[in-house]
Amino acid sequence: MLRYLKSQRNIAFSLMLILSLPLTAIAANSTSTPNIVLVVMDNFGYGEIGVYGGGVIRGAPTPNIDSIGVEGFQLTNFNVEAECTPSRSALMTGRYGIRTRQQPEGPPRGIWYGLTQWEITLAEMLSDTGYATGMFGKWHLGDAEGRYPTDQGFDEWYGIPNSSDQAFWPDSDSFQNDAGVEFTRIMTSKRNQKPEKHEVYGRAKRASIDRDITDHALDFISRKAKTKQPFFAYLPYTQTHEPVDAHPDFKGKTGNGSFADVLAQTDVYVGELLALVDDLGLKDNTIFIFTSDNGREGIKRSFGFTGPWRGTMFSPYEGSLRVPFLIRYPGIIPAGKVSNEIVHLIDIFPTLAEFVGGEIPEDRVLDGVEQTHFLMGHTEKSARESVVIYIGNELFGVKWRNWKMLLKEIDKKSYAIQNMAYPSFYNLIVDPKEEEPEKFYLDDTWVETPLYEVMEEHLLSIEKDIGSPVD
Repeated sequence: MLRYLKSQRNIAFSLMLILSLPLTAIAANSTSTPNIVLVVMDNFGYGEIGVYGGGVIRGAPTPNIDSIGVEGFQLTNFNVEAECTPSRSALMTGRYGIRTRQQPEGPPRGIWYGLTQWEITLAEMLSDTGYATGMFGKWHLGDAEGRYPTDQGFDEWYGIPNSSDQAFWPDSDSFQNDAGVEFTRIMTSKRNQKPEKHEVYGRAKRASIDRDITDHALDFISRKAKTKQPFFAYLPYTQTHEPVDAHPDFKGKTGNGSFADVLAQTDVYVGELLALVDDLGLKDNTIFIFTSDNGREGIKRSFGFTGPWRGTMFSPYEGSLRVPFLIRYPGIIPAGKVSNEIVHLIDIFPTLAEFVGGEIPEDRVLDGVEQTHFLMGHTEKSARESVVIYIGNELFGVKWRNWKMLLKEIDKKSYAIQNMAYPSFYNLIVDPKEEEPEKFYLDDTWVETPLYEVMEEHLLSIEKDIGSPVD
C-alpha cells in the first residue's frame, strides 16, 4: 500500500508539472487571496438537504444550501469521524482525532479532551497567512484556560464551549445546584483576552442561538469586507444536535414538525450568508463550504435522516461517517460537478492551505491530503482512496475504495461493542446499507490485502507519533 500511495503521489506531482500553474495564482479572475466561509452543522445526516435526496421529502425545501452544490462541487463520499470532538479536532488540524487525544490508559472523555495547545489549527494557519479569523458557534475542543477558540487562532468568538445537550440542564426538574455542575453560558472572547460568560444556555436560548450565530457572522463579514483583509468566517452551527428547537420565527412554519422547521430555518440562514457575500461583490473570491461534523443522532427522539446509509453517529457505519459536503468557488471549482470519490474532513486543512498559499506544519504527521486539483476538475480521482475509522480511542476498521473492513461492530439497540472473531467486509457499492458482510465477500477475498495494509500503515504511524509533544 505504501508503494502504491507513493506512486499516486508521483502521478499527482507529474500532473502538477504538466499543469505548471502555481496555485497561488489560480485564476486570472481572482485578484486577491480568497475569503473563506465554512458552515459546519452538528449531527446533521447525509439525507437532509435537497441535493442529497432530502429537502422536500424532509418537509422543508433547501434551495439556498442546494445552490452551493449547483454552483460548485458536491461530494457523495465525504467522510468524518463518528463523534463531535474528534471531527472538530480533525477539521482544525488536518490530523485524525486520535492524534490529539492519545492517552496510554483511560477513556477518551473526561477533563482531558479536545485540542492540546501544541496543535496548529486551521485558524492559526490562516491567521499566519494574513487572514482575519472569526468563529461563531459551537467549539467543543476545550473549555479551560488557554483552550478556547481565541487561544487557538481565532480573532473573535461568539458561541458555546461544549454541546447543546447541556441546554436541557436549566429546565431539568432533577438538576441539583449543589453538585458542583455549572450551567453552560453563552461566551464571547477576543484574541489574547479572557472569555466572558453571558446568559445561561437553556431551552429558550437554544432556540435562538443559531440566529445569533448568523448575525455575528454577517457582521464580521461586513466589517472585514470594508478593510479588504481576507477573512475566515467559521460557523459551527448548533443544529441539529438535540434538543432540536426551532427559532420562534420558524416554530410551526413548515407544519411538519420541529426538525423540518429547523431545516427550513437553516436554509434561510445559509441563504443570508450567501446573499451577503454576493451583495458585497465577493462571490468570485470566496470559498463557501457547507458540511457536517457527523451523521444524525442515534436516540429515538431524533428525527434525522441518513439517506441510504445504515447507522447513526457513534457507529462505524456510513450513516455516521458519510455527510454532505458542498463547496463553491466560482471560476476555480467547476459548477455542477458531483463525485463519489473518497475525501475526508482532514483534507480541508491542507486543501485550504494550498488554495490560499498557507504553510502547513512539517514537524508532525498530517493525515490530510490536499485536494485542490481534484476539486478544480484537473483530475477525476481524489488524492486519497482510504480512511481509518475510530470511535473514541478504539480503532474499528478501515475503508479502501468501495470496500470497508470492520474489526468491531455495534449493536443497533444497545450500542454494545461486538468484537468480531473475524472481520466483517462490506462492498459499499453492492451493499450500501452494510447488511450482508459475507454474501458478497467470498468472491473478493483479495480485498483483505489492501484493507489490512491501510490499517497496518496507520498503526505504524500512530506508534511513531506517540512521542509527539503535548501540553
